[in-house]
Amino acid sequence: MFDIGSTELLLIAIVAIVVIGPKDLPRALYKVGQVVGKARGMARHFRTGIDAMIREAEMEELEKKWAAENERIMKQFPSADLADEPAKPLPAAASANASETGSPAAPAKDSSAA
Repeated sequence: MFDIGSTELLLIAIVAIVVIGPKDLPRALYKVGQVVGKARGMARHFRTGIDAMIREAEMEELEKKWAAENERIMKQFPSADLADEPAKPLPAAASANASETGSPAAPAKDSSAA
């Protein structure tokens, strides 16, 4: 973040010792650490808030796309045709076979009728 070399850090330390004094330097460094910690905390809080706002905006955009796609599908395949016909359950053997292969199976032939 800050490009501070070792010589620049040494120069800052010497100036701090001369200006603040060796007696009050630990207390000053402690206060500087507290201020830096608070600044980092505020930056983290701000970044978290911005990220949450971005996520909410993306979710709203996705919900709009999903609603538009759902509307298109509902217009293409109206549910009125499906509501007239009751759903027919698959025979037990066919549903077990379909779950194993992942594809619908042909109805099982009854061997007892032969």
